[in-house]
Amino acid sequence: MSAETDRQGRLYIPKEVRKKYGERYHIVTYEDRIELIPVADDPLAAVREAAGGLRDASVEEVREDIEEEAKVDAREKDADR
Repeated sequence: MSAETDRQGRLYIPKEVRKKYGERYHIVTYEDRIELIPVADDPLAAVREAAGGLRDASVEEVREDIEEEAKVDAREKDADR
């Protein structure tokens, strides 16, 4: 699947993709590509679930851990292709 930006740089995501993954995404940049990572409907609940035993960690530390986990997941999916 591919998509193009309009003159103002907006990217239109097909309806079936939005329906499956939602309306909000994190943009993860790599040296050679970008990836869109869906944002949970309740981000705080998703952070708590992903953080597990990191109750004493700062919000920034938890955020960094989650972002790194998303990047690892994306790399693994890319390797499976």
